[in-house]
Amino acid sequence: MWADNETSEDLLGFKVHADLLVDVIKDDKVLPVTIGVFGDWGSGKSSILKIVEKELTGDAKDGFKDETLVLYFNGWVFEGYDDAKAALLESIIEKFAKHKTIGNKVKDETIKLFKSVKWMRLLGLSFKKVIIPGAAAYLTGGASLLPFLLNEFSQLKPKDLAEKLKGDGAEEFLKDIIKKNEDEDVTIVREFRDDFKEMIDKSEIKKLVVIIDDLDRCTPDRLIENLEAIKLFLNVDKTAFVIGADPRIVRHAIEHRYKTDNIEKADDPDSRNKRIVSDYLEKLIQIPYYLPKLTDNEVETYLTMLFCKKAMGNDFQKVIDAFVENRRDNRYDVFGLGDIQDLVNEEQKKELIESVSLIASLSPIITEGLKGNPRQIKRFLNTFTLRDRLVKVAKLTDFKTDILAKLMILEYAETSLFREIYNWQSLQKGEPKQLIDLEILAGEEKIEDIKKQYRSEWASEKVIKWLNTEPKLSNVDLRDYYWISRDQLSTTISGASLIPQHIRTLTKKLINHGSGSILVKDISQEVIGKLNANDNETLLSLLEKELIKYPENASIHKVFIEMMVQNVAGVIESYGRAIKKTDNKKIPFSLRNDFTLAEGKNANIKSLYSMFEKTSQIYNALNSKK
Repeated sequence: MWADNETSEDLLGFKVHADLLVDVIKDDKVLPVTIGVFGDWGSGKSSILKIVEKELTGDAKDGFKDETLVLYFNGWVFEGYDDAKAALLESIIEKFAKHKTIGNKVKDETIKLFKSVKWMRLLGLSFKKVIIPGAAAYLTGGASLLPFLLNEFSQLKPKDLAEKLKGDGAEEFLKDIIKKNEDEDVTIVREFRDDFKEMIDKSEIKKLVVIIDDLDRCTPDRLIENLEAIKLFLNVDKTAFVIGADPRIVRHAIEHRYKTDNIEKADDPDSRNKRIVSDYLEKLIQIPYYLPKLTDNEVETYLTMLFCKKAMGNDFQKVIDAFVENRRDNRYDVFGLGDIQDLVNEEQKKELIESVSLIASLSPIITEGLKGNPRQIKRFLNTFTLRDRLVKVAKLTDFKTDILAKLMILEYAETSLFREIYNWQSLQKGEPKQLIDLEILAGEEKIEDIKKQYRSEWASEKVIKWLNTEPKLSNVDLRDYYWISRDQLSTTISGASLIPQHIRTLTKKLINHGSGSILVKDISQEVIGKLNANDNETLLSLLEKELIKYPENASIHKVFIEMMVQNVAGVIESYGRAIKKTDNKKIPFSLRNDFTLAEGKNANIKSLYSMFEKTSQIYNALNSKK
């Protein structure tokens, strides 16, 4: 098994990217600078940031080397704070205050900066949580407030002030005061920036590098708060910020914060929202760096490195050294077993040889099916390893691991097709004739014939590549292979161990939508035009799973119904699969009205009515209406 953690151990040959970033950071002429390291979920951003940190700090445990101070933060850590912006600022200042080399030099400056952040927090938090309680405490002499609030309060009699701070009018009263003094916030920000610059100067460091990772795991509001904190440091000399995030999530967060009420075309690059997003990112990120997806050869190399790490234990460092040396002269070809023959003993070689044939044959479709994504590749291998162990425990004979791996790739990349093969083989003693036909047509490149005879998904480029890849599945009894995967048939890998965090969050948000108008808005803004085909299918798989578990939950049904209204790809088929597997008698009768309204916007919804169990109330309600 392989741990799914960020690491400075470079198994991907990504050090070249990290070296480029370090080279930019070390160039004093480009400072101050903010660098965005962009890539999909699991693409290796965190590992690159760890390598950057290691390159800049070496063995220095306090992050201080060659007069450069490096601070590393996980943006997700601040998710639970009432004000992530203030939490990040305080954390940075605290690093200076407690640093054994720097702390005493900047004691006065850190005290001033902590006070500035306190005022920012007060201005940023809700009135009901902080300002109103603080104002009430002021009346009893128990609190000190912002200077401009003190000034305003002093002009009122205590009795009149107490009256204004009571009831629902208190919030509006205090908002009016702050509105009259809105320059105060600007002053605090300017003073904070000046004081921070003075702290850096007094610390006598030549460079401050702040690395912030996992912003894309934060909610939109928390993500923006972190970005707003970074904006405070723009143009502060000697600073470099390096941010790791999925650009899709960042763009969505900006759209969420600065959304307008105007209805705009999702694909219009000149729309107001699109311009706001682009302008925001361009002003914040001076150097965007997008990580490339792994090629076939890089995937094969990565698989080789993972299997070597598993087989060689403490001897693995020798492989890493050989890999680094190899990449200096040859960065394009596969780094495989032939390159490490002299580094392994006979026992290790035997274990690796068993994996090599699997690596070589499946790396192209792993690249295609798992989108060359390192995290998904690693999680895929972990699931594969567990199932392979189950094969041995169950003592299944004549079981070929390459067939298992090939089916698992389809399970993740094209969930619905994986299920379709399951249905075929279950009716034909494990040997579906459709697969024989599909492999022949794919081999002869008769794409149009596949489209005519089967679902269009079977004719996609990646599925054709999958069909043509060895081992072929014709005349193979697939029952044992599906028995091994039986726990995943309703959820699939994509719905279980390989699901991106933002899809998990979106699924939960849709189910707990609260009202119809919120659901309509969330689907239109976060699903339509926002998800790629794989993410869309993963979302539907999770919703299916939830519906099968909780058929009585009307909210889940309403998510499906609204998706049908908005013509989300594959949603009718997905809902149909779910209702076939769930207890229809638990489906709320009240959904009749939702279906009736929805069918006026999408007539295809009616095709589902006959699929409900005839003994259920929902079947009678939908099929008896005139």
